[in-house]
Amino acid sequence: MKFWRTCVGQVGLVLIFTGCAVGPKYQRPSAPITPAFKEAPPQGWKEAQPNDEAIRGKWWELYNDPELNALEEQVSVSNQNVLQFEAQFHAARDAVRIARAALFPVVGTAPSITASRAGSGFSGNNSGTGTAAQSGNSSSVRSNYNLPFDFSYQVDLWGSIRRTVRASAETAQATAAQLENVRLALQSELAQDYFQLRGLDGDRDLLERTVVSYQQYLQLTRDRFQGGVASGADVAQAETQLNTVREQLIDLGVARAQFEHAIATLTGKPPAEVTVPAALPQGPPPPIPIGVPSTLLERRPDIAQAERQMAAVHEQIGIAQAEFFPALTLTAAAGLQASSFLSWFTWPSRFWSAGAGLNETLFDAGRRRAQVHQARDAFDASMANYRQIALTAFQQVEDNLAASRILADEAVATDATIASAQRSLDISTYQYKAGTANYLQVLLAQTALLGEQRAALGVLTRRMVASVLLIEALGGGWEASKLPTVADLTAKPK
Repeated sequence: MKFWRTCVGQVGLVLIFTGCAVGPKYQRPSAPITPAFKEAPPQGWKEAQPNDEAIRGKWWELYNDPELNALEEQVSVSNQNVLQFEAQFHAARDAVRIARAALFPVVGTAPSITASRAGSGFSGNNSGTGTAAQSGNSSSVRSNYNLPFDFSYQVDLWGSIRRTVRASAETAQATAAQLENVRLALQSELAQDYFQLRGLDGDRDLLERTVVSYQQYLQLTRDRFQGGVASGADVAQAETQLNTVREQLIDLGVARAQFEHAIATLTGKPPAEVTVPAALPQGPPPPIPIGVPSTLLERRPDIAQAERQMAAVHEQIGIAQAEFFPALTLTAAAGLQASSFLSWFTWPSRFWSAGAGLNETLFDAGRRRAQVHQARDAFDASMANYRQIALTAFQQVEDNLAASRILADEAVATDATIASAQRSLDISTYQYKAGTANYLQVLLAQTALLGEQRAALGVLTRRMVASVLLIEALGGGWEASKLPTVADLTAKPK
């Protein structure tokens, strides 16, 4: 009973002191925020209200493209980069459990059975005395049976262990946010590649239709040449125009193949296993709920990652300050010890010991003070990194808002130019057939029209890519509330 009274006394001492924790309390630093974005969204778009659910989860479904949806679904389950960061998050979660184990005592045992025999020499003559000595010597073999239990516990007087657990949990949260940021970036990259591939499909369709049209113009010049009303130069110019477009059509195959291969890799498959059927681009991009700048800090996984890393670094300040105070360790041992197996488990064979020890550094030449300053400097650096990431996030939103609005205006201007170029080609063709214009005017009109048509496709592709980048800049519908809580990460595993 004395052993248990001693242990209870030590536990009472622990309960008195474990409420203490040294070091500053973490408060999330402010970040530069404006009341509204500088760049206005394109006409027809609107700012989302805080409860707007339009951009949540599978953001790519906004584009209403089944082929894109099927490809995006494969990124989270098959992309090797995503699987790598998932494994890193699991490892960070395990690190929390490892750190949490330090809050509890360590109990161990080392049962043993040993036998020993003391050596002895013979003395006197070779009479019966020697026989007796030998007989006594055989009884000098001794056995020892031990069943000890050791108890060791470092008391968290100053909160150092608890801060270490919290720092591990906050690091795990940062790793979870990093996983979401990687997933969003890869999903965005796939969507960008997909829309650029669709832009090439549209360009290819345009060039194929242009080849048919230019073949008709070539036949027209040949007929007029045979009729004596056109020169051979007209025929050569028409042939050159046709062959130039054919070259451009063939050249599109290189870029399309590369985009298709990139899409295959993003879905975690070899390029030989993925074929994206050709299809015309759909547009314009759908309206995207923008939200207010103040919500951006909670919607970007990279900002959440930086903030959680900053919180983990902040815990190191308290851990460093705890080094100025003594460390208390409780130890105890109890068990059974006997010289025979039959008496091993009897009450008189018991033994126990208990004690407590303090460990304090009296002189370290300023090492601990420097460690505190180092922890504060690391926190200042992480705070600057957090604010810089927030600034970059606002820049990315502004950039893609501006791109979306300006490209929408450019699309309107390009459509008007195409209409003018088509009228110019129609008039030049009519004049050429009437003999009032040479074929050079037709060539110039053809070149201008094709250039504007390809430019329109390029603008549409850039608008689709800009909308994807805007969604990525807004966080893809993610929210910081989706991160596992510190309580979840520090809870006892099931």
